[in-house]
Amino acid sequence: MVQALITFSLKNRMLILLLAVLLFAWGIYSVKRNPIDAIPDLSENQVIVFTEWMGRSPQLIEDQITFPLVSNLQGIPKIKNIRGTSMFGMSFVYIVFEDDVDIYWARTRVLERLNYAQRLLPQGITPSLGPDGTGIGHVFWYHLDAPRLNLGEQRALQDWYIKFALQTVPGVAEVASFGGFEKQYQIVIDPIKLQYYKVSLMDVMKRVQSNNNDVGGRKFEMSDMAYVIRGLGYIKNKDDIENIAVAQYNGIPVRIKDLGSVQMGGDLRLGIFDQNGEGEVVGGIVVMRYGENADNVINSVKEKIKELEKGLPEGVTLKASYDRSGLIEAAIETVKGKLIEEIIVVSLVVLVFLFHWRSALSIILQIPLTIAASFILLNAFGMSSNLMSLTGIALAIGVIVDNGIIMSENSYRQLSEWQNSDNPEKFN
Repeated sequence: MVQALITFSLKNRMLILLLAVLLFAWGIYSVKRNPIDAIPDLSENQVIVFTEWMGRSPQLIEDQITFPLVSNLQGIPKIKNIRGTSMFGMSFVYIVFEDDVDIYWARTRVLERLNYAQRLLPQGITPSLGPDGTGIGHVFWYHLDAPRLNLGEQRALQDWYIKFALQTVPGVAEVASFGGFEKQYQIVIDPIKLQYYKVSLMDVMKRVQSNNNDVGGRKFEMSDMAYVIRGLGYIKNKDDIENIAVAQYNGIPVRIKDLGSVQMGGDLRLGIFDQNGEGEVVGGIVVMRYGENADNVINSVKEKIKELEKGLPEGVTLKASYDRSGLIEAAIETVKGKLIEEIIVVSLVVLVFLFHWRSALSIILQIPLTIAASFILLNAFGMSSNLMSLTGIALAIGVIVDNGIIMSENSYRQLSEWQNSDNPEKFN
């Protein structure tokens, strides 16, 4: 079989060269399409369901949210495992699918089942899906350098301007905010005054919610003009909250400021974002979408940040805290360096031992052709270019070179014996 293949190749040299050129071109195309990352994605094929019910204990979260969700999501096809985690105010359900399941098909199936499971949850609780990223999707971290703004103002700038802009970058699944203070109105109620005015805390909550709303009316026409009537009721400052009437006591309205005080403050924090031990900062984490090219996503995020900095307040800049592109570029440069080293060493070895430049050229051409063909197989099996796969290719270069040198040396020896033999026919 091998002899027949060699004979066919020698008799059809132009055809074999054409096939080699086509294979190399296909390999170059595969190199450009192959996703590039620093580390291989070994995470499970999973969908995360997140539910928030602030202020509730882990046991209550487990009984009323986690258990109903886990028990009703088990009927989804092609599920490998379901894991649930309950903590203070939050529930996480991890639905692990089979490895060959498309992630977006899986997310659609989970959403269909959540429409039914939500009826079993407490009123007003809505579970949501986590971002369509993986365990290694945190490809870029950044923080704000804003010495003139406090942590609350920095967090507001991050949440209402920077985050929304970066989420429009192709390949970005989510931008998670970190650090600082989330501004909120805080109502501090005096329980003694509640008892004195005979008002419950639930009454205060309902009144604040109902008074923070715009209402629509009708329209009327007058003098060929149409006027829209509406009631503006959204809260704009803490004075609006203080003047909300909760109840009446002996015909006198009882307002929020009669029951306590209203102040601006920050939401409860579970951690901080510290920059090299120099102090607390505000920043964000860019999560890459499933199956995207990490290098392209990071470069697109950097370009978007340059555009955003033009609209930031004076003195505010964005700085990278973690950038995986450096590791990716280092891995690529390592493979390129090894490839050049292999070509130089092979050329020297063949020229020194055989003194034949055509033999050296035939071996050197095998290296880029084989590497290009390797990327065709990487795309076929859905594997990315990472440290593991690129290291394997770099190690395989040595095997390719060894085979080429052995075959060239053997062919050279056979031809030499054929030329110096008295009976050349025995070599046919």
